[in-house]
Amino acid sequence: MYFLELLISGIAVGSLYALIAMGFVLIYKGTGVINFAQGEAIMVAAFIAYYLVGFGVPFWLAVPLTLVASALLGALTERLVIRPLLGEPVFSVVMITIGLSIFLRSMAGIVFGHHNYVFPSPFPVEPLHFGGIVLSHNHLWSMIISFTLMILFFCFFKFARLGLGMRATANDQDTATLMGINIKRVYALTWGISFVVAGLAGVGLANVMVLNVGLAFVAISAFPAVILGGLESIPGAIIGGLAIGILENMAGGYLDQMVGGGIKDVTPFAVLFLVLMIRPYGLFGTKEVERV
Repeated sequence: MYFLELLISGIAVGSLYALIAMGFVLIYKGTGVINFAQGEAIMVAAFIAYYLVGFGVPFWLAVPLTLVASALLGALTERLVIRPLLGEPVFSVVMITIGLSIFLRSMAGIVFGHHNYVFPSPFPVEPLHFGGIVLSHNHLWSMIISFTLMILFFCFFKFARLGLGMRATANDQDTATLMGINIKRVYALTWGISFVVAGLAGVGLANVMVLNVGLAFVAISAFPAVILGGLESIPGAIIGGLAIGILENMAGGYLDQMVGGGIKDVTPFAVLFLVLMIRPYGLFGTKEVERV
């Protein structure tokens, strides 16, 4: 029974990791860039939702407003920060996202402070009981929302015209332009959608964790899920997130008791190192071979 509780809890945490991983994958599939400011987008969205609820806005209205604010932040980021670098080397864009992450985290500390906050969750405190397994309402709804979004985004990239355009842009900007795809529009929508996903992840994390500026670092724990699944794969992000969540929880439940703690935090990065050594393009990533 203890094993099942760890498994269910790991799936719940893994579903949030998968949601965060999808934000990374969306940016990469649409632009070919890894966005290292994704964690800060999550943290800012969580604070926006917190203050909206604190000002008396009902939770069911605060969440859509948070997502709108996240989309605007994403579009603004693309227009002011990313678009001037259109056509520049990918390394330059990646460095800009690192600078953006530092800027957003610093500004959040100035605006919101460095205190710990408890998000006013709308869900009942009393947990759900399934046989002998205990599950909180927060974790249950996080799983439902995460899995629903995963299915929607998988279909979006597989069948939607815009999703196919985003994939084509990431693969080859010049060819995509010749095919009539509006690169600037694709970039703006990609960053907007990615920040919306970050907003949902932020609201989910705020309900199950203490809210502070350090919430941005959760994205670092989710990054091994991106590498495990493959940077270009939505199904990979889902499986990678769930796998990391389960492995992390199992390590915390069993191994931490043997060595006195610390294994749970190290587990995602141990997986990251193993994947990079054995299969650097991930379980579902595209293997690239260059002949010289």
